[in-house]
Amino acid sequence: MSLFTTSVSGSYEKLAYDFNFKDLDGSNLSLSEYKEKVIVVVNVASQCGFTSQYEDMQKVWESYQKKGIVMLGVPSNDFGKQEPGNSKDIKNFCEAKFGITFPMTEKVSVKGESAHPFYKWAKMNHGNSAAPKWNFHKIIIGKDGKIKDTFASITNPSSKKFIKAIEEALD
Repeated sequence: MSLFTTSVSGSYEKLAYDFNFKDLDGSNLSLSEYKEKVIVVVNVASQCGFTSQYEDMQKVWESYQKKGIVMLGVPSNDFGKQEPGNSKDIKNFCEAKFGITFPMTEKVSVKGESAHPFYKWAKMNHGNSAAPKWNFHKIIIGKDGKIKDTFASITNPSSKKFIKAIEEALD
């Protein structure tokens, strides 16, 4: 292995499909329901400067859902306390303001010791680029259940770079 290699390859003793969340209604949301699909996991917040990305997340979901993309919003209050509401508040906000129809989890922590197990797994297997630094960080899970790519908050879901990454993951 070269000293200059930047790719990260985890042991992947588990795959994304091994993780579960609760949805905003409190029902079990198992990532195993999305096997053979590309899963885009985005930690979201209602009061963030990037909150307008919900609109483009919904557009990507509508455009690519039939092709095998699952958009998954994961509310978190970890950054700037920008997701203060409960599940009902979050659901009402997302549906009323942005018409969100993609799956949303209940509010969880996405960083540090209290992070949801999915986020600990992501960091362990893909390195620091998989650990959210702020709201609207994006993780693309390939059809094999492994992390294909990650994008910082500033990358809009409608950007050419992001669309190219999800299209490549679909191939």
